[in-house]
Amino acid sequence: MASNVTYCTIIYITFLLLLCKNVQGIVPAVYVFGDSLADVGNNNHLPFSLLKANFPHNGVDYPGRKATGRFSNGKNLADFLSQNLGLQTSPPYLSLSSKSNNTSVYLTAGVSFASGGAGILNSTNWGACINFDQQIDYYSTVYGTIVQQLGTVQAQDHLSKSVFAIVIGSNELLDYARSNSANKATPQQFVDSIIPTLQGQLKRIYNLGARKFVFLGTGPVGCCPALREQNKTKECNAGGNYASVLYNQAVSSLLNEMSTQFTDMSYSFLDTSTVLLQYIQQPAAYGFTEVKSACCGLGDLNAKVACLPIATYCSNRSNHIFWDYYHPTEATARMVVSTAFDGSAPLVYPLSIRQLAS
Repeated sequence: MASNVTYCTIIYITFLLLLCKNVQGIVPAVYVFGDSLADVGNNNHLPFSLLKANFPHNGVDYPGRKATGRFSNGKNLADFLSQNLGLQTSPPYLSLSSKSNNTSVYLTAGVSFASGGAGILNSTNWGACINFDQQIDYYSTVYGTIVQQLGTVQAQDHLSKSVFAIVIGSNELLDYARSNSANKATPQQFVDSIIPTLQGQLKRIYNLGARKFVFLGTGPVGCCPALREQNKTKECNAGGNYASVLYNQAVSSLLNEMSTQFTDMSYSFLDTSTVLLQYIQQPAAYGFTEVKSACCGLGDLNAKVACLPIATYCSNRSNHIFWDYYHPTEATARMVVSTAFDGSAPLVYPLSIRQLAS
């Protein structure tokens, strides 16, 4: 009886390994961590959260015109990342039944832990999202399952070839930019206060097998319609944009430091702030005509009311940079990932995603 069990186990593991090799992707899988810019539906499964996008007019350009929980008119950054790597979009972790064996999914697509509202700090939107530490806890469970099914050596081989994508930090920067506190820290002090937490989180992911990191930096948060609308001139919030620049510089330095400490680690960092400012400052060169207003919403710049079913939305989403008062359109997300995938320094470095994956 014992020999039969052992034989079946060997056959099953062999099947899983063959399944990995037969996936027509540049990498075996993509594991995604982050906020609403990468959430593909995790928040749909949080019963007490109001931070959701599973209603119209979200998804108006998604296949089937379906609101999936993506904060977008269509696909988002995570979708295009997987698409460019030749894989199906990593499914939301909370959509996978705990009663099923999800190993084949973990190995052939990966899994997404990204959650709308999430931040580096556990206090950011506490109780309304899956914070970054909890996302890593969930990944730790996935890691344990993969090791149990494949064994330590094969599991590490799989994970070392997979991509670990991270899109985090925007929610802290938005909170900082909106704050009118008399004791408000300087932008540098604020960034310095959150980077040590991020460092611990990235090292924890590394210690759980990650070797190829993709980090999409924050955009110029001061230019989102929600913050523009608060300015009488409707111009970008300079303080928010400056904090975004400092944050991206700090993350870049942190990744460089980690890659020096861990010589088997490699990474691709996108300076999303600079990329989006190019679109905003030279819209015609990139096919955009509207850089200030959200496509979907109500009020000045469509930024007084969120993209709810009662809101209106523009007829041409492809010429708008912003879908709602915080999030980019599908067109913007596609272009951002394209730059990350095939661009070069000073926008993406030290490797493009294509170079990292190969």
